[in-house]
Amino acid sequence: MFSLLKKLSIFNFQLSTFFLLFLASCNFNNPITVDNPPHIYFDSESGIYSTKIGRTITIAPTYDYVTDATYTWSINDSIIGINPSLEFTGEELGSVFITLKVENESGSDEEEIRVDVVEREIPTVSLVGADKGYTVSMGEELTLRASVRQTSLETTYSWIFADSIVSDSLQYTFVADSIGVFNLMFRAENEDGADSISTTVEVVALPPISWTFTQTEYQLIAGRSIEIGPVQTENLDGATFRFAIGDSIVQEGESSTWFCSLAQEGEYLIDITATLVRGNQVDSLYQQVSLKVISTETLYYRPKTASSQFKFNRVYEYTPAPGQFINEKKTGGFDDTQTTPEAACAYAENRLNTSNWVSLGGFGGYIVVGFDHSIDNTGDYDFGVLGNSFSGSSEPGIVWVMQDENGDGLPNDNWYELRGSETGKDSTIQNYAVTYYRPSAPQMPVQWTDNQGNSGEIDYLIAYHQQDYYYPLWIEEDTYTLRGTCLAPRTYDKSGKGTYWVNGEFDWGYVDNFSPTDRLTNDMNNYFKISDAMDAQGNPVDLKYIDFVKVQTGVNVKAGWLGENSTEVVGFFDYNMTK
Repeated sequence: MFSLLKKLSIFNFQLSTFFLLFLASCNFNNPITVDNPPHIYFDSESGIYSTKIGRTITIAPTYDYVTDATYTWSINDSIIGINPSLEFTGEELGSVFITLKVENESGSDEEEIRVDVVEREIPTVSLVGADKGYTVSMGEELTLRASVRQTSLETTYSWIFADSIVSDSLQYTFVADSIGVFNLMFRAENEDGADSISTTVEVVALPPISWTFTQTEYQLIAGRSIEIGPVQTENLDGATFRFAIGDSIVQEGESSTWFCSLAQEGEYLIDITATLVRGNQVDSLYQQVSLKVISTETLYYRPKTASSQFKFNRVYEYTPAPGQFINEKKTGGFDDTQTTPEAACAYAENRLNTSNWVSLGGFGGYIVVGFDHSIDNTGDYDFGVLGNSFSGSSEPGIVWVMQDENGDGLPNDNWYELRGSETGKDSTIQNYAVTYYRPSAPQMPVQWTDNQGNSGEIDYLIAYHQQDYYYPLWIEEDTYTLRGTCLAPRTYDKSGKGTYWVNGEFDWGYVDNFSPTDRLTNDMNNYFKISDAMDAQGNPVDLKYIDFVKVQTGVNVKAGWLGENSTEVVGFFDYNMTK
């Protein structure tokens, strides 16, 4: 009996205890829950943020389960913040790794993010000629066009004259309506900052006159002709030019150059005078040049020998125009050693010797090569130049040839252009000249002006070629001028939408040209005849042989997103030795 009562008592106690616990767990007014550990959610899925140097970025994650939580932001175990959000200022360029830890009595969560501190996109401006100022005559218009480094930010422009904004575009035309010196400023501004450049415009009654000679020493083989005179004149319209040898006037008139064809061997001094009469004012310029006439061309002929190579043996000059492949280290093959003309020649020579292309950049860029023997004029195709053209992609290079007339082994004699299919056409410009200007900051387009009154830019193609400068690093001058023959381009947008550009071919006579005539073999070679040599007047020149070849980019045109047309060369060879 006792045993049974004891068992019943124990059972009743257990049941009562269970019922009380059940009631306690079912507290309907204050439900009992167990908290989860904190959880961090960043609004950047990659965990990477970006800010510009000197700017502050706010990083504000969202959280779950952060009751009574503490927050710790740290860099390399150094605490930089204790709030749910962080105000971070980038003081140095580069990447910063920041750790966020959130914890409470239920646990913790920890995440790392990266903040990239990058340069601000302040617009950098450039204006050709601003450092020297401009001079115009009364009534003349001066059109100026500024260049601005491309940024991803909306940028505003302003030309400021007499404390007033006179234009809100890149271009401004100044009208000279009174004599004096006037201040002018161009300014570009975006949310990251601003840059400006100031210059002066001097308005005069009569503009100053000037001329430019690229050489004052000439040499001539008797029976040929050469052009003597300035390569450029300024404000000399209406002037009289006189060429005299001693007391004998050999030419006088409006032409600034003399096509000399002296036949008598000897050395001559030629006095050149320009005289301009403007009302009561008479201005003049004077330059003396020397001329050496040689009676024979065969004096320094170098015959082939058993050891002669069929291909070129030296690059003597490499002076490209600015372009997207100049200074480019990946496909262009440049490195940091091309800082002198000699190093640039070594670069080009190595590229050609390893069957790699060498870019000549925009209009006028050139390369000069020589051979270990003289190449004979057979009256047929005598030498070849390998390019990289194909159907729809021709970037024509003009070809020039030279004899070593003075026998010093250097290409310092007279160049003769080889006739091509465009020679003599109205659309072809002889004695064309383009001046290129060093950009004022990295990753800017290269501005240019020409002797036809035009201006433009070699575009900076940041999506494809990101070297700091397209302007050759080994050219010390802030400007340089390239002269030659300019063909009318055959570049057009076939798509009509700027997506598919075609550089059409020319009939014959040019390097890097998909010619139907002078691509004699099933490769990218173009072949040339020495018998197509002509003088500056377009007259045939009978050259029995040549020693040097020059190729020069022959068009000044851009093909949209493809950038500037630039002749490429891959090799030079004596075709007479391989026929």
